[in-house]
Amino acid sequence: MAFAPVDVLPHKREDKKRVAYFYDSDVGNYAYVSGHPMKPHRIRLAHSLVMNYGLYKKMEIYRAKPASKYEMTQFHTDEYIDFLAKVTPDNMDSYQKEQQKYNVGDDCPVFDGLFEFCGISAGGSMEGAARLNRQKADIAINWAGGLHHAKKSEASGFCYVNDIVLGIIELLRFHKRVLYIDTDVHHGDGVEEAFYTTDRVMTVSFHKYGEYFPGTGELRDVGVGSGKYYAVNFPLRDGIDDSSYKGIFEPVIRATMEYYQPSAVVLQCGGDSLSGDRLGCFNLSMRGHANCVRFVKSFNLPTLILGGGGYTMRNVARTWAYETGCLVGEYMPPNLPYNDYYEYYAPDYELDVRPSNMENANSREYLEKILGQVLENMKRTTHAPSVQMTDVPRESLGMNDEDEAALDDLDEDQNPDTRLTQRKADKYVQKNGELSDSEDEEMEEVNGRPSASRKRRIMQNYRHIMDVGGNDSGVETRSGTGTPQQASSLPDEAADEMNVDEDLDDKVNQQTPSPPNGEQQVNGSVVVSGLQSPDHLASAETADGDVEMGDADLPDGNAAPMDEAETARSTEADSTIIVQQQRTPPDSPPTPDAEEHSPNAHNTAAPETAMSDAEDSHTVTLATPLAVSAKPDAVGTPEAEAAIKQEAIGDDEVAKAQEEGRMERELANTEGEARTEAVTKAEASEPAEHQGQQGDAKTQTDVQEIPAETGADSAQGS
Repeated sequence: MAFAPVDVLPHKREDKKRVAYFYDSDVGNYAYVSGHPMKPHRIRLAHSLVMNYGLYKKMEIYRAKPASKYEMTQFHTDEYIDFLAKVTPDNMDSYQKEQQKYNVGDDCPVFDGLFEFCGISAGGSMEGAARLNRQKADIAINWAGGLHHAKKSEASGFCYVNDIVLGIIELLRFHKRVLYIDTDVHHGDGVEEAFYTTDRVMTVSFHKYGEYFPGTGELRDVGVGSGKYYAVNFPLRDGIDDSSYKGIFEPVIRATMEYYQPSAVVLQCGGDSLSGDRLGCFNLSMRGHANCVRFVKSFNLPTLILGGGGYTMRNVARTWAYETGCLVGEYMPPNLPYNDYYEYYAPDYELDVRPSNMENANSREYLEKILGQVLENMKRTTHAPSVQMTDVPRESLGMNDEDEAALDDLDEDQNPDTRLTQRKADKYVQKNGELSDSEDEEMEEVNGRPSASRKRRIMQNYRHIMDVGGNDSGVETRSGTGTPQQASSLPDEAADEMNVDEDLDDKVNQQTPSPPNGEQQVNGSVVVSGLQSPDHLASAETADGDVEMGDADLPDGNAAPMDEAETARSTEADSTIIVQQQRTPPDSPPTPDAEEHSPNAHNTAAPETAMSDAEDSHTVTLATPLAVSAKPDAVGTPEAEAAIKQEAIGDDEVAKAQEEGRMERELANTEGEARTEAVTKAEASEPAEHQGQQGDAKTQTDVQEIPAETGADSAQGS
């Protein structure tokens, strides 16, 4: 017989809760020393998922004021807080004695911004408790909190300031009894020690016990004095799974609610109890961990949700984001949305933390024995403790209604022309059934949601990632050849710049004239026109592999001479470049029609021949490429051959400049002739077109083969 499985969370909204979400964007900037397992950056990862899933629309978002030294000393000693405020990595050598006294050094190192980081953590928990007290929210979330190991005058377990104790002290101003629940894999010793002698707070901790930090939390540790039996510890062994955890968690919490009757709950959601944690030894899945949050929420009490441990960042971020969705009652698709840290979640990119095949050392007999003893201790409390009626002590450490009203007025004064300010957007909770995701796309960008056009480009860049397990062909709709796409390692902004928008493609299509007779224009460089026909692609596949680029199209008829000339020069300059656009040599010399394209055909070299070929390109369909002829045909004059050889050498830069200048001048002279010739060729008879094609192909072949004449002897021998 086994424990019941974890319940499947409903996909529809449950009873509506007012959720206040506290996040400070600076929290991810702080870092413990290099190699330390605690990484505040995980909070930023979780927040990014919360924003990109759109959960922020269902919550009020706040940036709490960092806790001051005075507020921290509501629990901690003045000397300890003064030390945290003064010590820095630069002056820590002069505080050696204090470091030993306050246990600062190894597990709790001194790092830049230490006190500011503690202020952000404590400020969010205290402000969340204050909003619960004022009944401005039903649930308050602070994933930067949950540092449960810190003592009154000592740092411990990566924790310096105990924000949980400070938040509970704030709740006790209005609530008679507060229940604290700890699901971290480590025992919540700091919180238990703070309230070990009082019945105003009941602490319940489920943790690994036995040769494990911090070494406390035995079953018999139940409190002392008036707090006896108000400290509940459930020691566990390695490898507990979802069903076993649910089988002990729900009965204990249900009995606690029945016997203790708290009026507020603080839940610490340490992520180191998840499967695969760097420091943890439990085997909980994301849904098994979130089941605790869902069950506590079902009691409909004011609840403060805090973070805690968790040292595998991607799993902690997934779980805290998922639990945020559970708290607001929103369904979250399993496929992660694109976010700033998308690569962290490779290779599956899914919202899930799966259990491993780790052995569960917690037998059913062991769990039932511990559970029976815990429930027996609960019965000894008999009745919920009463609290003497007194005035509410001191002013709230958090903000009150007057302070918030003053900030609202200041926001309106500073932004008189802004319809939806950042403060208003953060406080706005989207209603169900609203048709628009956002009335202000700029505010969407500020809140971390990419605009529609930018999101479309992002998803195009990452389509090879989203298609998990498949092979992307990489064939673009406007690509001449199917080139496999490589995984993009560019950042978001760079990928946007390199991505070609559809609007740009439309403009190019509008500027590119359509060739007559439906034939493709030919160029040896790039493709801008539409897809090739299936027959054309088939011929390219069966052709020689050295002419892949010959399948490309010509972007503009006027630019053809320039592109062909450049291609010819590059072919002549480097003998290792693949010969492109090879055609079958004609059996007869070109007709006069082919030479009429250039009046000075007998006085010019390769550039003119290239221009003549480009002018006829609208009537030329790509022929099957053949190998380069061993011996060039004697069509050109000796003077032309000598000019081509001189240009191929490439040593005389002046000669190259002259050739380029002559080519540009002749390009201007033949632009009109090219357009006229296009019309003439369309009306000419078929034999004339075929003869002109052969003559043009022979001329082009001569231009590309003449530079190889230096090795003609070896070619003839082959």
